[in-house]
Amino acid sequence: MFKFEAVGSYMMPAHFGPRPMSPKSSGWYRDVTLMVVPFLTEPEALAAYLPEPFEVADAAVVTVTYARNREVDWLAGHGYNLIGVNAAAVYRGEKETMAGQYALVMWENLADPILTGRELQGIPKVYADIPDHSVDDGEWRASASHFGHGILDMSVSALREPTAVEIEDYGKAREGKDAPMALRYFPGVSGFGHSVIEPTTFPSETTLSETWVGEGRINWHRLNWEQNPTQFHIVNALAELPVLEYLPALVAKGSTNLILPDNLPRSLG
Repeated sequence: MFKFEAVGSYMMPAHFGPRPMSPKSSGWYRDVTLMVVPFLTEPEALAAYLPEPFEVADAAVVTVTYARNREVDWLAGHGYNLIGVNAAAVYRGEKETMAGQYALVMWENLADPILTGRELQGIPKVYADIPDHSVDDGEWRASASHFGHGILDMSVSALREPTAVEIEDYGKAREGKDAPMALRYFPGVSGFGHSVIEPTTFPSETTLSETWVGEGRINWHRLNWEQNPTQFHIVNALAELPVLEYLPALVAKGSTNLILPDNLPRSLG
């Protein structure tokens, strides 16, 4: 008869034992290409999607990020693509306060990181078809779709190297606000109510080797139930967020480490 070990990292189907580990496995994503498009929106509109005790930050910034992840250690060198949408937010709990990015949704094109991210860190991950980005006449483009219907298109053009002042300002703006946050929510067995609901943080560290600044744009595809029955409400809600101003966009290459021994994912208090 199967019995759980006292120590072990289990995921469904748990009766096959703890998750396999390899000496070659780590949190490193060794080849990452990024497109980052931030924009200012109406604080009241954004607040509708932040659960208590999260609040909209002083600047109501929404950031859409595409990442092509390659040479992922924990996937034995395999990779995947993602497009995430984050909101600048502040967590005000009973025991701690934290400023950072609240994950509104993250689309990925591989089940393995979707399941681990949802179950272990509470990141709101869902599936989408996300092809590799393209570059045409200096314009970088990325997109996502599901059931053959587009979710969004994003682009960054007019790329140039950042100035020393921009690099310094970027670092100051992120100081003390790098924490990624989410709400880990598991519904009850029937689909109603909940069995788990807790705010989380899932730190990581990214090192950039090449960086360019440009002009970004996001184009959402409004959908109906027939086109995307499980996600159309998410897409339409994001499409309705007003774009007051696009902020400088970013294209970059580098690497990311998701396992920081001194700063592991945890529940927020």
